[in-house]
Amino acid sequence: MNYRTGKTELLLLLLIGLTSFAATAQVRTLESFEQASGWSYNISDGVTLNISAEKGVTGNAVRIDYDFTEGTGYGGIQKLFPIDLPDNYEFTFWLRAESPSNNFEIKFIDSTGNNVWWVNNRNYDFPREWTRIRVKKRHITFAWGPTEDRDMKQVDRIEFTVASFVGGKGTLWLDDLKFEPLPPETDLWPEPAVSASSSARGHSPELAADGSAESCWQSRRAGRQSITLDFKGRREFGGLDIAWLEGSHAEEFDILLSDDGNKWGKAYSVSPNRSSSSIIRLPEAEAAYLRIDLLKPANGRYHGIREIKIPDVKSTLTPNDFIIYAARNSPAGSYPGYFSGRASYWTVTGVSSDTKEALISEDGMVEAEKARFSLEPMIKTANRLINHSNVRPEQGMGYPGYTGDYACLPSVEWKQDGIRFVTGVSSGGRPNDDSELYIGYWFENISAEPQELEFYLLLRPFQVNPYYQFLNTVGGAGRIMSVREISKGLISVDGKPVRLTEAYESFGASKFDEGNQVEMIRRGEMPVSPGVTDPSGMAGAIVKYRIKLEPGESKELFAVIPYHSVIGESSGPEAGENPPQVIRAESLAEGGALHMLPQSTAEAREKFFASADYWNKRTGHIRFDLPPSADRLIDTWRSNLVYILINRDMAGIQPGSRSYDRSWIRDGSLTSSALLKSGIVAEVKEFIEWYAANQYDNGKVPCVVDFRGPDPVPENDSHGQLIYLIREYFNFTADTAFLRSMNHHVIKVVDYIGSLVAERSTDHFRNGNDSVRAYYGLVPESISHEGYSAKPMHSYWDNFFIMKGLKDAVEIQNILGENEHRAKIALMRDEFRKNLYSSIDLAMKVREIDYIPGCVELGDFDATSTTIALTPCNELGNLPVPQVYNTFEKYYEFFRKRRVGLQEWVNYTPYENRLIGSFIMLDQPERAHELIEFLLDDQKPYAWNHWAEVVWKDRRYPGFIGDMPHTWCGSDFINAVRSMFVYENEYDHTLVIAAALYRDWIDAPGGMSVGNLPTYYGDISYSVRREGSAYRFNISGDLNLPAGGIRIRNFNGGAMPSGVTVNGNEITGFTGRDISVTEVPAEVIIKF
Repeated sequence: MNYRTGKTELLLLLLIGLTSFAATAQVRTLESFEQASGWSYNISDGVTLNISAEKGVTGNAVRIDYDFTEGTGYGGIQKLFPIDLPDNYEFTFWLRAESPSNNFEIKFIDSTGNNVWWVNNRNYDFPREWTRIRVKKRHITFAWGPTEDRDMKQVDRIEFTVASFVGGKGTLWLDDLKFEPLPPETDLWPEPAVSASSSARGHSPELAADGSAESCWQSRRAGRQSITLDFKGRREFGGLDIAWLEGSHAEEFDILLSDDGNKWGKAYSVSPNRSSSSIIRLPEAEAAYLRIDLLKPANGRYHGIREIKIPDVKSTLTPNDFIIYAARNSPAGSYPGYFSGRASYWTVTGVSSDTKEALISEDGMVEAEKARFSLEPMIKTANRLINHSNVRPEQGMGYPGYTGDYACLPSVEWKQDGIRFVTGVSSGGRPNDDSELYIGYWFENISAEPQELEFYLLLRPFQVNPYYQFLNTVGGAGRIMSVREISKGLISVDGKPVRLTEAYESFGASKFDEGNQVEMIRRGEMPVSPGVTDPSGMAGAIVKYRIKLEPGESKELFAVIPYHSVIGESSGPEAGENPPQVIRAESLAEGGALHMLPQSTAEAREKFFASADYWNKRTGHIRFDLPPSADRLIDTWRSNLVYILINRDMAGIQPGSRSYDRSWIRDGSLTSSALLKSGIVAEVKEFIEWYAANQYDNGKVPCVVDFRGPDPVPENDSHGQLIYLIREYFNFTADTAFLRSMNHHVIKVVDYIGSLVAERSTDHFRNGNDSVRAYYGLVPESISHEGYSAKPMHSYWDNFFIMKGLKDAVEIQNILGENEHRAKIALMRDEFRKNLYSSIDLAMKVREIDYIPGCVELGDFDATSTTIALTPCNELGNLPVPQVYNTFEKYYEFFRKRRVGLQEWVNYTPYENRLIGSFIMLDQPERAHELIEFLLDDQKPYAWNHWAEVVWKDRRYPGFIGDMPHTWCGSDFINAVRSMFVYENEYDHTLVIAAALYRDWIDAPGGMSVGNLPTYYGDISYSVRREGSAYRFNISGDLNLPAGGIRIRNFNGGAMPSGVTVNGNEITGFTGRDISVTEVPAEVIIKF
């Protein structure tokens, strides 16, 4: 069969099938909304909702009034609409609203009630006039649920929900909900018939759509010309991809659509066009005919088109889909690399407690404004254009000229064609006031010949945060509505000032439709406009420098961008941000209002380095004097302290600055512990005060809080975590006054815990079979640490934190002398402990497992979760034996197989950092060392000392990674690695030191030491030096010795000493595992 003939026959059959389908398909009215009855509410705490009937498009509509009284939450209505879904379909309804831009969710729930699909319109701009909304199958995605089949085949209920994005209150009206089966989606369409207003000989119109770039259509004359595509029936498509004949592109053109070839509607206009390629986005366009009206040829003589392609509808559904299509159909380097399906990594810069942070990519692109725009460097030499597509960037934590002993100056270095080029970032100033982003660009001639290069700085609407990052902030495409040059050295990007400290040769701005800016640079061109406005939000600009360098010579310039100031009238802050400082453009042009921005490279450089000095001092409370082999470990500790403080917004400790730009008590409590253990205290107190103020009146502790207020979603670990954090702060500060001021929060939490436990303490759970009794006395199911987001479970993670909270609540009452409260809570604690371990025993019995499960229902293995039972919950002495050891043995077996390639895996989370501490507490330091090495190797980029939340085996797979740096993963590392040097043992009231020191540290010729390690009992310092076959320990510090004294644990690999002296006195009772020290200062000689 001839291919083209066969394809035509197939299309004919398809068209016959579509005609038959259209004849049988029927539109079904699901709800006319004549009455408001029959709908059930689905609302969270802190939300009020009311529905009523009111005049609609036809007859009545349902009116939904909502109010986010606490700032966060959700409220919606749902109703039963059982539907077996065909291969393709759409739902339609009418909508109008008077509402702020909150999330508008349309949910489809199956008959189990557990599996949910949705259309999640984030930050939705609700229409104020009646608008018909179409929801097609391709718009619906799986939201959550335990099903493994993500293809929605049946709907039981439909829900319309408003979820808080900015909060507030508003009103929605819904009318005329319909369901319609549609023909199956296809990418097989008839070849279009092509005609033109005129054609030059040998360049007929069909050559513009023949699939060959070698042939072309040319018009016979200049002036207004047109070329028309007849699709031979109405079809869907995503836009237009035009490859122009070189030099004969249309500088101005219109795109028109028609269903009959007679009545035309203008769909798009381009003016000016300066490119040999035009990729136009027409999302979900439908037409039978498409016409391109060519208004002005570039050559003044004729129009020419080599090829017209019609992108399918899915290629341009979202701005990210469109840019991915453009990137894959453009030369390498034309767009950020991740748009071509290659994962990219980054790190953060900012000021502690500021609500804004910037990102730098591993290639050197800097995202200056969240979800808005980035600055991307490119260099043109005599040989070629150098950008991310053809260099091998090397990341670092320093910048040329900085000499501090520790630097947190993320940088990227290119070495190409005799040029060393470094991009570095830093931030300074007062948070949420005059804070600034500094971007340094360093050029050095490392060749033996003079060099002349062109440096291009592109300001484009692309994020460093990639498109596959979708949580809270969608990465990828950004937004620039307008960009212009205010004066030499000062550029406005949507009102955001960008100050360049060195004079440049030229500046030019362009709209997206004018052509790809990288292609302009390749052609030796620059945009010609001093400023543009692009309604598509895809404006951009190029700054061009010409730099000459003698051999060994270097030059430098800085871009300085205030985080909070804007030029002219402000459109208002992004959600969760402070109102920006508005500066008049006239005064900026005069330079009068720019005294706050560095005016020279030297001044910018001084501020750039001042930030590094600040972080060096801020993270230097603990003094480490260790061999060079420890540098990576200690740098990771210190860098993550910096990242924790940068990610912090106001008082809120957050695990990220994009996807996780919120404050969880879970992450925050454990991260606060890492700060306290590192000598950083004030920020923890601020966090506790702020978070506790968001406690609900009934004592419930919200799982997460952000600028809108407390989130009502139940995660039942939160209640114990707040109590734990309050006690942990006291442990390091002995601040009794603060503890007393927080105690009313503690009592309210305990009462709320009691109400939760009561729900699982009824006769049903007390007297059921083993499977049912396993729930008795626990707190109810929740999504917990998000490990059970598919379906809430009775998580032991939750219950161990409840156990910890009750234990700490008892101790808090004891410290404060609140005997009545202490006695009551002690009874709760003891009863809860009994029920917790009874539950674990029953769950293991029912599931026939020999390890501690993650939850009651599944008997699942999750050692990364179980590890919190050891620390911080301090339940090792109560956990069932041998199951607790089996749990970590089973993990270690998995870990070793994965490490040597015997275990298949796709990805993992570096929460496994916690297990470092588990192995240390289980007296298995060698395993802790193995895990440290493995996890450090998976830092990406390696030099930036951090982890994302997800590590993919294929490091270039473009998959969701949570946030980067993910500072809960980082604080897990700090908490775990700190136990190598010191940890508090609650079971025997001892302070354990040196439990997992590397042999090369203790054997180093100069010895090793650590100083000012904060503990519950004060700061401790110690040094170790080998002297022949003995080791000399010197222990000092401002300590109140715990009741059990100090224990040197597992020293020298746990070898049995031949003798030990403490301050010159022989002691006995030591083992290879433990050496007891009961006085400080102490000189301990350990002989082997």
